[in-house]
Amino acid sequence: MLQKVQDNFSAAVGVAVIIVDELGAPLTRPSGFSAFCQTIRASDKRDRCFLCDNDGGRMAVEAGEPSIYQCHCGLVDFAAPIIVRGQYLGAVISGQVRLQDEHEISLKRIMPLDDSWQRDAHLCALREEIHEIPYHKLRSAAYTLFYLAGYLVEESYSNLVRQELDAKNLSLMEESKRRADLEKSLREAELKALSYQINPHFLFNVLNTIGRLALLEQAKKTENIVYAFADMMRYVLKRSRSQIVAINSEVEHVRNYLYIQKVRMGDRFTFSMNVPSKYDGVLCPFMVLHPIVENSVNYAVEPRESDGRIDITAYDDGKDMILDVTDNGDGIDPKVIRAAREGVSEHRGRTGIGLHNVDSRLRYFFGDDYGLAIESPGTPGGGTKVRMRFPLEFDPCGI
Repeated sequence: MLQKVQDNFSAAVGVAVIIVDELGAPLTRPSGFSAFCQTIRASDKRDRCFLCDNDGGRMAVEAGEPSIYQCHCGLVDFAAPIIVRGQYLGAVISGQVRLQDEHEISLKRIMPLDDSWQRDAHLCALREEIHEIPYHKLRSAAYTLFYLAGYLVEESYSNLVRQELDAKNLSLMEESKRRADLEKSLREAELKALSYQINPHFLFNVLNTIGRLALLEQAKKTENIVYAFADMMRYVLKRSRSQIVAINSEVEHVRNYLYIQKVRMGDRFTFSMNVPSKYDGVLCPFMVLHPIVENSVNYAVEPRESDGRIDITAYDDGKDMILDVTDNGDGIDPKVIRAAREGVSEHRGRTGIGLHNVDSRLRYFFGDDYGLAIESPGTPGGGTKVRMRFPLEFDPCGI
């Protein structure tokens, strides 16, 4: 499956891709490698390539996000780390490109430049064949693979947890200890990314809720929550097919998420979703709404004992569909809003990259006029409104 995803991504984006282990040794067959790099890797400089892959992966895991750098031959690569339970297993290495705007971007050189290839006319000709792409497109490709790797890790780990639970067949008397162990393991496995990644703590709460309902009910509500959760997971797994989706699928995904949270928290909060069906076909980036709503749940609803509220409303101005997510929490300080947009805010030890990621992807797909707008007085009970805009007419083929 990894090989197939890697091959398709390389063909679609036009960059080389390979997955390496924790020492930089290849685990998959290379996809889309340039003739220049294939020749270098077949020469006595092969070890330098492996060292670059190894150092790039470790630089990425130290940063907790993709690292973009220059290799020993002066080409631009990136590494997206793969981590399970805090253990670095390897990385997705991609790139082998030249930047159109290289003079405007300062990149780290991962090891000393080796320009001996310049004395070989054949290698010089092969290097000239390597195409150029803008930095922002390479960066978007890096984060796409980063999120994809994160989801694959979460999926694999969840399968492992289910197998362990089935094998042990724990009794109800052991449920409390098992839940604590599971929550700890999921917290350790959580990747610091994702604007649009499902929080492992939320997955734990879902499993916890399903378990309680199975004991207390016969069994319609349990059936509904299982179906809602299954629909969410199916939607998340669609991510590899397209980065642009119809807004109605995003809304339905969030509706399932809020329904599950409502079952879990009962009367502590209410929500409303007013998104007319005429907007169903409006296009938006994949998983762009969920991080905003999840922030409202975590920081506006969870701290309250009662009367929490989240409202999602859509309307248009003739050019754009406007989507507002409003809560009645205690609001956000303007300094925290600025830090969150830049991806450097921190809450309880977790870097707040959700707003930054959503803002970056909106600007990437639609232009700088479509960044997030956040309104909040930053006072107790003042609430927060996050506004997103999506063009009513948008051609994804023009990206």
